[in-house]
Amino acid sequence: MKKVWLLLPLFLFGSCAGNKSGDIVKENFDFAGKQLKFAFTEVERVRAELGKTPEELPSPRNIQADDSLRLVRAKDWCSGFFPGELWYMYEYTKDDYWKEKAIEYTNLLEPLKSYKGTHDLGFMMYCSFGNGYRLNPTEHYREVLIEGANSLISRFNPTVGCIRSWDHNGDKWQFPVIIDNMMNLEFLFWASKISGDPVYRNIAIKHADTTLKNHFRNDNSSYHVIDYDTITGDVRNKHTHQGYAHESAWARGQAWGLYGYVMCYRETKDKRYLDQAEKIAAFIFNHPNLPEDLIPYWDFNAPEIPNEPRDVSASTITASALYELSGYVNNGQEYKEKADIILKNLTKSYRVPLHGQHGFLLNSSTGHKPHGSEINVPIVYADYYYIEALMRKNKIDKK
Repeated sequence: MKKVWLLLPLFLFGSCAGNKSGDIVKENFDFAGKQLKFAFTEVERVRAELGKTPEELPSPRNIQADDSLRLVRAKDWCSGFFPGELWYMYEYTKDDYWKEKAIEYTNLLEPLKSYKGTHDLGFMMYCSFGNGYRLNPTEHYREVLIEGANSLISRFNPTVGCIRSWDHNGDKWQFPVIIDNMMNLEFLFWASKISGDPVYRNIAIKHADTTLKNHFRNDNSSYHVIDYDTITGDVRNKHTHQGYAHESAWARGQAWGLYGYVMCYRETKDKRYLDQAEKIAAFIFNHPNLPEDLIPYWDFNAPEIPNEPRDVSASTITASALYELSGYVNNGQEYKEKADIILKNLTKSYRVPLHGQHGFLLNSSTGHKPHGSEINVPIVYADYYYIEALMRKNKIDKK
C-alpha cells in the first residue's frame, strides 16, 4: 500500500516525542482511582434516591443535561464499560480492592449471556466478563462468555453476511448494520480461540469483509448504517443516523471503524484490514476540520464548526486504536506520537475536576446530537477507552 503521510503541525510533537509513560499514566490512574471511588458513592446515592437495586440499575452511563447522574439497566448497550474500567484499574494497580469491585459490578451483568436482542454484547459482556476472564480466569466466566457469544451469533444472517445491529425503526430499515458493530467482533474471535470452534471466527471475518465492501466511501470515511435486503443481501440504504447528514463523517463512527479493523488485523493478519485501518487514520488526521488538539467535533462535516460540540469519546477510541496500530507498521512511531498528543490534550483540557461530575473522568463527549441526547457531557465509554489507551501506552513505553 502507498504510504500515507499524516500531516500535522510539527510543534505538536515537541513535548510528546520520547516521553515515557510514567508521569501521564501514573498521574491519570491515581486520578481515576479517586474518581471511581467517588463514583461508587454517587451510584449508591442515586440508586437509593430512586429506590432501585444494583440488579435493576447496575451501571452509570452519562450525566444528563440537568447535571444528574444517569444509571442504566443491564440491557443498555453501555452497561459493560464501567466494570471494564474497574478491571483495568486492577490490572494497573494489582490492588485486590479493584478486583473485588470489578467482580461486584461484572456479576450484575450475568443475565445478559442469554440476551439475543442486541448486537452490543461485545461491549456489554466482553468489556466486563472478557476483561475479567483475561485477568481472573474462571470456568464460570468462560461459560458465561461462550453462552453470550452464542447469543450474539444468533443475529447473523448468512445471506447478508453480517450480524444484525438494531431491531428498532422497522419502517426505515430492513436489516441495519452499523459501523459500531465492528467492535463486537473481538468477542467472537476470542470465543473461537477459547472454545476451539471456528464458527465464531468465521462469522466475525464475514461481517468484517461485508462491512469493508459496503460501509466506506471513496475517501475512506464510513457511513453509520448500511441497510440490507434480507432476501437478496443487497444494500438498500446508506445512512448516517447519529451524524449530521447521511453523507457526513460522524466522528465516533470513524473511530469505531479504525479500532475495529486494527483489531481484525491482529486476529487474522489479513493485510486488507491493516490497509483499511491506515486509510481511516489518514482520513481522520488529514481532515481540514480536525482541530489542532486532535479532539474532533462530533461530526467532521457539522455545519457550525468551530462552534460545534466536540466528541471526546471519538478521540479516546482513536488513541487506543493508534497505540495498537503503531505496533503493526513500519511508521508506527507516527501513530504513537498522535496517540500521545491526544492523551496529553485530554488530560490537560478535558478532564473533570477531582470529585466532580459524579466520578466520571472526561467531559465533552457527544452521544447523539441529532436526537438531542448526551451533548457535551461525560459518557462512560469515553472513560473506558481513555483508561484502555493509558494501559496500552504504559505497556508500549515499558518495552
